[in-house]
Amino acid sequence: MRVGSGGLAELLAREIGAALKLSVQERGSASLALAGGTTPRAAYEILGREADVPWPQISIFFGDERCVDPDDPDSNYRMAREALLSRLSASPKSVERMRAELVDREAAARAYEAVLPEAIDVLVLGVGEDGHTASLFPNSPALGERDRTVVPVVGPKPPPNRLTFTPKVLNAARLVLVVAAGAGKADAVARALEAPLDIAACPSQLVRDAVWLMDHAAAGGLSGAWS
Repeated sequence: MRVGSGGLAELLAREIGAALKLSVQERGSASLALAGGTTPRAAYEILGREADVPWPQISIFFGDERCVDPDDPDSNYRMAREALLSRLSASPKSVERMRAELVDREAAARAYEAVLPEAIDVLVLGVGEDGHTASLFPNSPALGERDRTVVPVVGPKPPPNRLTFTPKVLNAARLVLVVAAGAGKADAVARALEAPLDIAACPSQLVRDAVWLMDHAAAGGLSGAWS
């Protein structure tokens, strides 16, 4: 779906809220995995003001995390805490933070695997200009992971050390919402959605069949088939 840049955060917040309410209605609970980034942050701020989201039935997870302290400006958890968690009128069922600051990153990944549900109900993802999503970067060994659900990775962007969901989690999620904003993402979006399949070169092709939410600038490289 394409919208103007001013409406993208509102659209993402609305889609997240509606999906969470439906999941609680159908299954009695819901799981939400958050992404980092500027557009998700704005959406989380809007979502935090929605009074009818049943937060006590919702568990919150994170699709990836930088290996920094939870109060560090680069922490996805810190962003979510400031933009969403601190604004909620009712506490979520749980907030499962990736403890990526631990020296033993393998142990931190294993611990996070132990608390993940079999399938995330609502998974929010972004797209990097290099085509990465979560912290699955081009040519990362994690792209070939078939058994694990969370692994440590080293990416090309600072801070390089991270924990990330693997393709297994992305493929199992009940609803994946991919958000992209700005002309700088146009090439990555076009490669993700319309280029020949080459996941090693463009990991966001893993979620090619997801629900994509983008502004007109990010959609600028797509053919007329997209609206």
